[in-house]
Amino acid sequence: MQKQSGFMPIRTILIPLVHDGPGIHALDSARHFDAEIILVGVVAVPPDQSLSMGAASARALRKLLRIFGKDPRVTAKSQVIVDYEPWNRLSRLALDEKPDLLLLEFDSHLKALRVSASDVLVRPPCDVALIRGKISSKPKQVLVPVRGGPHAELAFRVGLGLESKGVTTLHIRKPDDAKADLDAPFKGLDRVLRQMPEVAKQVEVTDDAAQVILENARRADVIILGTTIQPITSSASLGPVADRVLHEAHCAVIAVKSGRPMPQAKFDESAGMEAISILVDKWFAENTFHADEFNHLRELVELKRRQGLGISLALPALNEEETVGNVVRMMKRELMEKTPLLDEIVLIDSNSTDRTREIAEKEGVPVYIHQQLLERFGARRGKGDALWKSLLVTKGDLIVWIDTDIVNIHPRFVYGIIGPLLRNPDIKFVKGYYRRPLKVGTKMQAGGGGRVTELTARPLLNLFYPELSGVVQPLSGEYGGRREALEQATFYSGYGVETGLLIDVYERYGLNAIAQVDLLERVHHNQHLEALSKMSFAIIQTVMHKLEKRFGREVLEDVNRSMKLIRHDKSGRYFLDVEEIAERARPPMVEVKEYLETRRLMDETDKTI
Repeated sequence: MQKQSGFMPIRTILIPLVHDGPGIHALDSARHFDAEIILVGVVAVPPDQSLSMGAASARALRKLLRIFGKDPRVTAKSQVIVDYEPWNRLSRLALDEKPDLLLLEFDSHLKALRVSASDVLVRPPCDVALIRGKISSKPKQVLVPVRGGPHAELAFRVGLGLESKGVTTLHIRKPDDAKADLDAPFKGLDRVLRQMPEVAKQVEVTDDAAQVILENARRADVIILGTTIQPITSSASLGPVADRVLHEAHCAVIAVKSGRPMPQAKFDESAGMEAISILVDKWFAENTFHADEFNHLRELVELKRRQGLGISLALPALNEEETVGNVVRMMKRELMEKTPLLDEIVLIDSNSTDRTREIAEKEGVPVYIHQQLLERFGARRGKGDALWKSLLVTKGDLIVWIDTDIVNIHPRFVYGIIGPLLRNPDIKFVKGYYRRPLKVGTKMQAGGGGRVTELTARPLLNLFYPELSGVVQPLSGEYGGRREALEQATFYSGYGVETGLLIDVYERYGLNAIAQVDLLERVHHNQHLEALSKMSFAIIQTVMHKLEKRFGREVLEDVNRSMKLIRHDKSGRYFLDVEEIAERARPPMVEVKEYLETRRLMDETDKTI
């Protein structure tokens, strides 16, 4: 399998290097993972000798560790473990180091460390892998038998982390399992597998899992499987399936055991949910970027030219006279005049009562009042309506939105969003994220912003859309995407627009169509608590609307769209004030006849030119 840049499902591997014993083969196999390897020297002294007798062995081992430590991927611990029963100290080291995997050779490491399989696997200090055989070259095919639960999830994670040309999962079901398609432990992993087309999938129905695995292993170079789901009672057994595969398979075998606690019930549905983290971790590593990756603007312009794309910047605004001029001037100067990355900049105003529109017009950019566009749909307040209607008045194939209240404006807020879209045609939507200092009195509190994000948006996404739990700032105002995706999306008119777009793109195109970019720091005017409460109310409505589509029934009624605000007068008396905060959706722009006519005229003009 071709590994994606930055994807490291297994980041650290701990290997004990035993004097005159195992460790070398495990080290050679570990080099096939894109991971840091931690080597610790171990000297097991016979019980009838003084521990001081291990000094010479420890010295020889330290010399060997220094040689291996010259590899930049290998960290050799300077302290060698010298003990009669070194497993206890090795376990404590694993608890301190917290490696992603403790890799041991089967069963030579067990003998050298004077420990049984049950001692290692019943209460492992971390995720453990026992490898039989040596992985000496890049595997062509990795076979991962799965049923569900933490051990299968770990096996899949290890399989993805191994540098290979292909991974195949083998879902094994019993013939008498009437609900095999819905078995609880497999649910979470199946949800992940359906979103990973690069992984081949097989299903086998059998009473003899070991035999089916061995038959399929004839075409594999490595088998990675979980140990038994039941507690191991025999000191020599890893479970009937793992035992047989370890002893009879003709290829290398890695048996894994998760270090996290087992669920109480064998078919507890929660056993599968940890599998979502595989998908999210993979996405976060592969689709999280930094603005500095795209600061070579000439390269971006060349990518834009080669792909024949136009790029529009739309600036939503409401009473931003203090900052809008600086935002427009900088983007026009840096990204249009100095470097022709942008093809147009437009201001989408929400009927400001200050000089916002006047300032933007003086800077030479088109200005629109969104309430005056598509009047047959009626005028609504809200940023979401402005963004929706910006599709009508922009021309670009890529559309970027940034807020106009940014105090520390910089071109990275735009080219950081554009970069992933130009580099990867599969990415449809890019979100920005940043540190948000909060002004408290006269002081700036680092990272104090984003209160609605952390208290409302992210908890809701974790609950109902866990695949989106890796999005750092789902509510950020700096984002963009491909017109082909945005024109098919539902836009909510108010504060729910960001959440709605994120869920819409995910449901239509999948997680890998979304990327996020670190835009460093964003300084802006923070809102007071009541405004944040209204924002949260709108975001909750948006998520509920999306869930209505999932479950096929209406949850919110009109009565739920008003919010009772608690106020108090000058005398300190409290009273209730009711305000309607109805988060209503606009149809996909591709269904609007005025939009289709505008796009048709643009296409005809381009052909004429």
